[in-house]
Amino acid sequence: MSAPVYAHVKLAALYSGGKDSTFAISCAQDLGHRVACLITMHPIADDSVLFHYPNSWVTEYLADAMQIPLMGFQVCGRSKEDEMKALEEAIVQVKSLYEIDGIVYGGISSNYQKQAFEQVCVRQRIAAVAPLWNSEPERYVTELVKRGFRIIIAGVSTMGLDKGWLGRELDKEAIDKLMSVSKKCGFNLTFEGGEAETLVIDCPLYCKRLQINAATTYWDGQRGIFEIRDVALVEKK
Repeated sequence: MSAPVYAHVKLAALYSGGKDSTFAISCAQDLGHRVACLITMHPIADDSVLFHYPNSWVTEYLADAMQIPLMGFQVCGRSKEDEMKALEEAIVQVKSLYEIDGIVYGGISSNYQKQAFEQVCVRQRIAAVAPLWNSEPERYVTELVKRGFRIIIAGVSTMGLDKGWLGRELDKEAIDKLMSVSKKCGFNLTFEGGEAETLVIDCPLYCKRLQINAATTYWDGQRGIFEIRDVALVEKK
């Protein structure tokens, strides 16, 4: 078990720029916690089991949009042990600089991810905060859109999600279609099994929105990535 979480503690957020890590920050703030720093891990493996792969460099812009400092760390190895070691080294540095009491992350149902993060936190004597844990998938994704989260799909790797989903924004129409496809094909609507990756281009946390100026779609017939080439922060309309 990780350390107990008390009100108004100082946290670092494990941050990928995706919907879950972004919404977890919002929830942590709603609970009265202070998110003092963002941690982005940059894996070399596009099939990383712990970290988000596509477009991780864009988090520098999103951190500016949230006006929260960001620390980025390279993950040199591909194994779970390599990734956990890189994460623990990152947390040690962030803990020293920001004197954090815990980390907040966007876990929903992955016990594999939860156990890995909690093991690191136990060793570092800090709390692991997962405010989205056990969220009901359909209610969760619908709530994101209602709250003003503009989310695009940045990668797909499951049956039922084809090239046409890459770069698509998850508006109400897209979510309705996604619910239908997920029921038919049997994948997790929250994408926590790695079925897809997302990027939040605007939300209430941002003082500016992310504008994508250039991107390239890669598709190998079964999986693909919407690789962003150039972005800018612009005033909200």
